[in-house]
Amino acid sequence: MIIDNLTAAEKYYSLHPIFVRAFERLKSIDLQNIKEGRYELDGDRLYFILTNNEGKGKEESISRFECHNEYIDIQLCLKGRETIGWKSRKTCHMNKISEVQGDNVFYNEHPDFYFQLTDNQFAIFFPDDVHAPMIGESKIKKVVMKIKI
Repeated sequence: MIIDNLTAAEKYYSLHPIFVRAFERLKSIDLQNIKEGRYELDGDRLYFILTNNEGKGKEESISRFECHNEYIDIQLCLKGRETIGWKSRKTCHMNKISEVQGDNVFYNEHPDFYFQLTDNQFAIFFPDDVHAPMIGESKIKKVVMKIKI
């Protein structure tokens, strides 16, 4: 997992061949003024979802404690204060998988720690990063960029 500000994204371009394109799109689109929804940049290889929803309580978010097998997430907070729980998939127990739904694997576990994102801060979640996003007490406007491994 990586946590940083969008202004420092260039540091991570070398981590995946599509990161340059993904971050440059995030910087070039007027994300504050486009409608919520899914935007395909390269079919299922690269797309993003823009949402503007009320934050959830910790327990509700943890009930969908997830990681992905085939995608990397770049989760960018545009407006609001989002708390996210995190745990390494390597420390999760196989018998605690509650559900597998497409690319999502859900664990019946609890995060090892929590961190916050606010305006223009992002987190990169790799397949080993189990995360519980959208914890907050007010609206959270965010983008989730999905990058096929």
